[in-house]
Amino acid sequence: MSIQTYLQDNLNHFLQLLEEAVNMDSPSRDKQLGDRMAGWFALQFQRLTGGRAELIPNATYGDQVRCTLGDGEKQILIIGHYDTVWLEGEAARRPFTMQDGKAYGPGVYDMKAGVLQAMFALRALVKLDRLPKDKKIVLLLNSDEEIGSPTSRWLVEEEASRSVASFVLEPPTEPGGALKTWRKGSAHYTLAIHGKSAHAGVDHQKGVSAIEELARQVQFLHSLTDYEKGTTVNVGIVKGGIGANVVADYAEAEVDIRVVSMDEAQRIEKVMQEREPMLAGTSIQVSGGIRRPPMERTEETGALFSLAQSISINELGMHLEESGTGGVSDGNFAAACGVPTLDGLGTKGGLAHSPKEWIELGEISTRATLLARLIEEV
Repeated sequence: MSIQTYLQDNLNHFLQLLEEAVNMDSPSRDKQLGDRMAGWFALQFQRLTGGRAELIPNATYGDQVRCTLGDGEKQILIIGHYDTVWLEGEAARRPFTMQDGKAYGPGVYDMKAGVLQAMFALRALVKLDRLPKDKKIVLLLNSDEEIGSPTSRWLVEEEASRSVASFVLEPPTEPGGALKTWRKGSAHYTLAIHGKSAHAGVDHQKGVSAIEELARQVQFLHSLTDYEKGTTVNVGIVKGGIGANVVADYAEAEVDIRVVSMDEAQRIEKVMQEREPMLAGTSIQVSGGIRRPPMERTEETGALFSLAQSISINELGMHLEESGTGGVSDGNFAAACGVPTLDGLGTKGGLAHSPKEWIELGEISTRATLLARLIEEV
């Protein structure tokens, strides 16, 4: 029996578990609900694959889940997360549903279906006695990806440093289902500007406006955007002042920056840390920095994609393309450790982080088969 046939035959079982998972709220910042979700996924992994599942204690968010299968010398890392952007009660308001070949519900696309897809891919390898003896598979599920992976980054990097390849269960690039071979890195900065307050009507000349300085800095920062280099700068939040009749003595801005390469990230970092005021009498403090390093496309990652493309064309009857994105994932951390990384191996669908997010039921067995075959061949 082929892997794809096995997965198609077990689709109803997959959907039963997917309904359970989607109907369990797992917001990033709710430890109690996160722990419940972590325990559920750990149990399903053990039941489906016969592998081991370890809960890694987390004092702030839900516990992390490290699932392992096999004990070969070549480790393959599969990266996912079980947290969602949806708060408690969302699943009760719009529970899992299926209609016209699609499934809906909070977190179904990003990324509970992708996590289960990976578990069923591993189950197929076990049941068909095709799990390579030289492989050790680590499926890592974190609890805080949607808020930047502040407590799980170290775990991703630790496992990536031991691995020969990493596969990320984030959704593919739609509408074609392309895999992601690169992602921009992201940085976040806060500019805090101090000026001198004064009465805007009586003593305007005695004041130095922090808001005016901020306006000049915003103009400069936006000028750093360079589409040819792939660098984008966005001042997304500004605030300052206490009233229209007061020269503002304080203003601040929050800045999002995306870059394609570490060289560019380091250049931007230098520019940000060397910011100087343009108005006499003001001062600037810059805080923040790179949050996720770029996931750069390497020759090794290109070879990994070529393998995926060959499997897709020759075995699955579909043409697979590669892509990149300005969005970030835990794949950024893995790739920065030097391990070849393919992202976008999750479920096809659409409208992530939207009340209308959905997955395409007819593609589940195909995408899971691709992952299983990659594990065999890497």
